[in-house]
Amino acid sequence: MKIFYKPKTMSFTMLHGGHYKCLWKLWLIISVMLLLSACGAYLGYGLKPGEDQMERVVQVLGQPAMRWQNEDGSLQLAFPRGPAGIHTYMVTIAANGKLQQIENVLDEKHFASVRPGMTPDEVLRIIGPSYPNWTTYFETRDELVWEWRYCDAWGEAARFNVLFDNASKTVRSTLSLTESQRGLCGRGRCVC
Repeated sequence: MKIFYKPKTMSFTMLHGGHYKCLWKLWLIISVMLLLSACGAYLGYGLKPGEDQMERVVQVLGQPAMRWQNEDGSLQLAFPRGPAGIHTYMVTIAANGKLQQIENVLDEKHFASVRPGMTPDEVLRIIGPSYPNWTTYFETRDELVWEWRYCDAWGEAARFNVLFDNASKTVRSTLSLTESQRGLCGRGRCVC
């Protein structure tokens, strides 16, 4: 292999470019491994219910955004992955300090649990905190709106809104629209 140095351009020219292919493949493999390890922490892969302690959960997922002490001595932790993320993981730590359950709560099943008359704290315990910059107050309706981004059952990015009556501080209604329905995708769908 011959390498020629060009001092004016500060670049190298390699003859017999087979080494470039090897370097490219190595770079690609390392990039994919880093991406997958980051996703593992994002999604909580590797955490084992009944085995891992709370310290391990925090090590993998980071500090929770919210926490609640339950009457049975267990602890509920919320790990939102927004604003561009489409998951919020609700983690339950049993009274003995071990991971009991971890689940994504930004889905239709959990959204269906949000009903008119609920308080903000009840909503937070079901689906976790919304992204603060997406909270909107509509003065003419005296309505506060919280918004979450999620992936719907058809694999399309969508937004779920909880509309609170500001006077009574309770849920008035909910609304779910895909990002394409809201005009956020240009032409076509926003796939997640």
